[in-house]
Amino acid sequence: MIKVPLADDHTLVRDGLRHILQKASGFDVAGEACDSATTIALIRSTDAHVLVLDLSMPGRNGIELIRQIRDEQPGLRILVLTMHAEQQYAVRAFKAGASGYLTKESASAELVDAVTKIASGGVYVSLAMAERFARNLQEPADALPHQRLSDREFDVFRRIVGGQSITEIANELCVSVKTISTHKTRILEKMQMPHENGLVRYAIHHKLFDDENDI
Repeated sequence: MIKVPLADDHTLVRDGLRHILQKASGFDVAGEACDSATTIALIRSTDAHVLVLDLSMPGRNGIELIRQIRDEQPGLRILVLTMHAEQQYAVRAFKAGASGYLTKESASAELVDAVTKIASGGVYVSLAMAERFARNLQEPADALPHQRLSDREFDVFRRIVGGQSITEIANELCVSVKTISTHKTRILEKMQMPHENGLVRYAIHHKLFDDENDI
C-alpha cells in the first residue's frame, strides 16, 4: 500500500485528489495539509511514501519547502502538483529534490501513474513538460537574467509580472512589505532593469509565463 499525504491549500483540490487515489487500488491517503506549516507537521508525524505537494500554498516558498522536506525526510518522495506549467518552475523543483512534476490540468489523467512510478524509485514528468526540456537543450548555454534569480526572487518576480502589489505579495507569502521590497530591488539589480515595467516586457519577450493569465 502506497501511503500518500496531500498538501494543497484548496479543499476541493484535496477532495479531488483523494477521490482519484481512493478509486484506484493500492493507495492510502495518509493525511492532508493546507499550508507549509501543516505540511511540515504532517510529514514529521506520518510514515509516508510519496507526498503530493502544491507549490503555491501560504507560508514558505514552495521550492524552499521542498528543500526542507528533503532535509528532514530524505526517504520521502515528492510529487509537485501545481498550476505552474513553466519550465523554470519544474527545473527549480527538481533541483530542490522533487521526484515528479505534474500540472493540475493533467492531474486526473496522470496522478496514479505519477505516484506509482515515483513510489517505485522513478522520476515522473509529463510529456508536455518533457518536450519543453528538450526544446531548452537547443537554447544558448549562457544564463539569462531571470536564471540568476534565487527561488524566492523568481517567485516574487512572477507575482510582480502578474500585477500583484508589494503588499499583496507580502500577505500571500506571510512576510513583511519591507522584505518584498528588498527582493524587488535585488530582482531589478540582477536583471538590470530600471523599473518593474521592464520586468513585464522581459517576461512577455521570453514567454516565461505564457501558460498562465499572469500577464
